[in-house]
Amino acid sequence: MDNTTTIREQLLRNIMKREGISAFITPSTDPHSGEYVPERWKSRRWITGFTGSAGTAVVTMDKAALWTDSRYFIQAEEQLEGTDYVLQKEKIEGTPTISEWLGRELEKGSVVAVDGWVNSVASVEELKESLKLYGLTLRTDIDPYAEIWQDRPAIPDSKVFVQELKYAGESAASKLSRIREKIGNNAILVSSLEDIAWTLNLRADDILYTPFFVSYLIVTPTAATLYVNSEKITADVEAYLNGEGVDVKPYDNVVDDLAASTLPVLYQADKTNFATYSAIKNPICQESPIGRMLIFKNETEIKCFRNAMEKDGVAMVKWIKWTLENVPKGGQTELSLSAKLESFRAEQPLFKGISFESIMGYAHHGAIVHYEPTPETDIPVKPEGLLLIDSGAQFVDGTTDITRTIPLGPLTWEMKRDYTLVLRGWINLGRAVFPKGTCGTQLDTLARAPMWQYGINYLHGTGHGVGQFMSVHEAIDLHQFRMQWRPTPLMPGMTITDEPGIYIEGSHGVRHEDTMLVVNADFSDEGGKSKEPACQPTVNKQAEGLTFGPYYIFEHLTLCPILTNAILVEMLTDDEKAWFNKYQQTVYERLSPRLDDEHRAWLYDVTRPI
Repeated sequence: MDNTTTIREQLLRNIMKREGISAFITPSTDPHSGEYVPERWKSRRWITGFTGSAGTAVVTMDKAALWTDSRYFIQAEEQLEGTDYVLQKEKIEGTPTISEWLGRELEKGSVVAVDGWVNSVASVEELKESLKLYGLTLRTDIDPYAEIWQDRPAIPDSKVFVQELKYAGESAASKLSRIREKIGNNAILVSSLEDIAWTLNLRADDILYTPFFVSYLIVTPTAATLYVNSEKITADVEAYLNGEGVDVKPYDNVVDDLAASTLPVLYQADKTNFATYSAIKNPICQESPIGRMLIFKNETEIKCFRNAMEKDGVAMVKWIKWTLENVPKGGQTELSLSAKLESFRAEQPLFKGISFESIMGYAHHGAIVHYEPTPETDIPVKPEGLLLIDSGAQFVDGTTDITRTIPLGPLTWEMKRDYTLVLRGWINLGRAVFPKGTCGTQLDTLARAPMWQYGINYLHGTGHGVGQFMSVHEAIDLHQFRMQWRPTPLMPGMTITDEPGIYIEGSHGVRHEDTMLVVNADFSDEGGKSKEPACQPTVNKQAEGLTFGPYYIFEHLTLCPILTNAILVEMLTDDEKAWFNKYQQTVYERLSPRLDDEHRAWLYDVTRPI
């Protein structure tokens, strides 16, 4: 039995007994509904010992359970062993929902509680309705961890800094003006740290892997106020904000100011915590316009993105060459290779850290979609089989996200087949031509179709948005390649990934991924057929007779070779081979000026036409 977990559960139950609560639910979220959560709000990890990023803990007076998704089944089983927690596998037949489970465990009339500060309005309202079905009520005004977590970390206090106009391409004052056009005579509460960082052209280091800072923003027709702890704001940053028409107030003042507001206040239900929402006198639920603004990159941001991708490509080229040369010598592990890649990225100008924990999966670990090596799971990497590396960097001029699968030596035919099928899917989506109004859900099948023919599929999305020195998973609910996802048309200026994969449990995993930019198609020649440039932007010159346009294609921002010695070339069509060779040629042309003679020669060799 895990004594630490047991003691913490008892502390929680003491609070529950005192408050008349029959069950307490602890999610993995923070007050700002971010992807990555600061240490202060990792209460679910503290109470359970489970370290995965997604999961919800439920504690009653005599039982405990944890819900998580398929990415973490194995990890959760290992980390919950010896505790009171029973693993509940989400989306697996027979697994009850939290409300169903509580309905069985508790008597009617019982009180269930959550902390309104770390649960969104949407999640609270949904939970209230589902609990009603079982005669249970919900309380939202208690944070037991404020009392029982004695050494709880403080709110992060990193210094805020300005993302200069030469990288942002638009001033904060201009962005605020555009927001005011959208909100009319209302105020808007901005809780999303991603939205705040983009709006104000500010960055910091409060959040792991993402350059955000803990804050709120309220914009009215005549004013804008940033709520942030004062120690985070230097005199220079405050002067900058004043120049952009933004006042600064303490973080905790947001509730009082919302309560005093005479204006209707717009809020987004899935981004606003219930406690803050409860202070608003006249709330209006509405999707924030900011999320849809930031997904469109301006010309400055696009230029910066291309530069960042070239730097990242240089680091990847150096790392792939180094890996292929050093793995046969022995002594390399998943963690050592991750560290080496980060060191190559750190050599590049304006590097600010990695954009997410690197997925470095060798052999059977490559079949675990979100595998992250730890000292406990780290294994030696041998000169055989496949190595899947999914990683990225934060540069001041852009965020990168790339996956490459590296053949390290002898491969089975099945490995080569899967490598080639994923490549075909990656090519098919990456060379797509589509009319205005097309959504990612419609293009998703292009990536899956080659492997469907072999009875193979994957369960994750085929792509996601990528920010420009922002979140590597940008505005995640707005634009993706994902089946059964709410559709958002793809339009020029959006950045999105292309990342199909195949995962064979106990054997290997394959994924290829590029970050791409949606651009206008060019039908100006080739008999009215769209050009398919691998990496270069195009100009929209609609040819006479085209209908239902304009049409768009993808510019591949990512620049890194795909190794060809695992490709079953006979499985590729002539068009697929031609497009792939063009991509490889563009990689060489764009990266070679940044490389020394040794690496340039190596890149020339691995990008030869197939």
